Amino acid sequence: MRHFLTFKDFTKEEILEIIDIGLEIKQNLKKGIYKKELDMQTLGMIFEKSSTRTRVSFETGMFQLGGHALFLSNRDIHLGRGEPVKDTARVISSMCDMVMIRTFEHTMIEEFAAYSSVPVINGLTDSYHPVQLLADYMTLVEHKCADNIIAAYVGDGNNMTHSWMMLAAKLGFELRIATPKGYEVDAKILAQALEIAKESGAVITTTNDPKVAVNGATVVTTDTWTSMGQEEQKQERIKIFQGFMVDDALMSHAKDDAKFLHCLPAYRGLEVSEEIFEKHSKIVFDEAENRLHAQKGLMVWLTKQ
Repeated sequence: MRHFLTFKDFTKEEILEIIDIGLEIKQNLKKGIYKKELDMQTLGMIFEKSSTRTRVSFETGMFQLGGHALFLSNRDIHLGRGEPVKDTARVISSMCDMVMIRTFEHTMIEEFAAYSSVPVINGLTDSYHPVQLLADYMTLVEHKCADNIIAAYVGDGNNMTHSWMMLAAKLGFELRIATPKGYEVDAKILAQALEIAKESGAVITTTNDPKVAVNGATVVTTDTWTSMGQEEQKQERIKIFQGFMVDDALMSHAKDDAKFLHCLPAYRGLEVSEEIFEKHSKIVFDEAENRLHAQKGLMVWLTKQ
């Protein structure tokens, strides 16, 4: 049995295999072919953080694969009212075939997985968002720009940045991260990624200058400056992150055919300009749709382990 909590626990070959399964499922879907590979299986979905894409993609994905998804809000189950995580894990995993959790502390999902008798999927924590990166990389493969990637991440050193670091470290591509001073990536996670990168040949660098990161990049990506739980910091962050908007001026430093990715929701006029977002909207919404297909590939892969 395998859990999907971060890319640290997966080989390059396993990550690419998951992507390939997702792409095959997507191609079949476009042809009207539905293979019920998860027939009669149930996914328990625990949400301590709200979501649009995570809930819709997992719930729809289970349905299309012949299974069923259960939405479990922490307001509706005992986990949100004092029951120990390990007890909830043992109960839910005795009734479901897989569990997806979208929560705050990464330690919570690690504890749940330790006591779960079925695979646990990280739908997002404050430290990592690996299912989003599966969709991101699948999108680059589809758009035939997954070879010789030079990726630039511009913005907050958050869970998306950490997942980009781990994916780059595992797959062996170049990643440049630009954050404002004081908003850098977690030093421990960076150290882990750099250690993994020694084996894959990945190059991971950090800077406080967006232009340095974007110079010659083939992929430019960003995320909201204010994540869930940081709302009270919004106005302060807007001031500090000035100069980190991905706009025409910044994108001009990337390669002419560079792709722009955004995990959504996108706040135009903050982390990305209206012009850049609309210019690259096709690939951004392909990326959003691929949450559905990448996660189906992941769930099918997990059931075969």
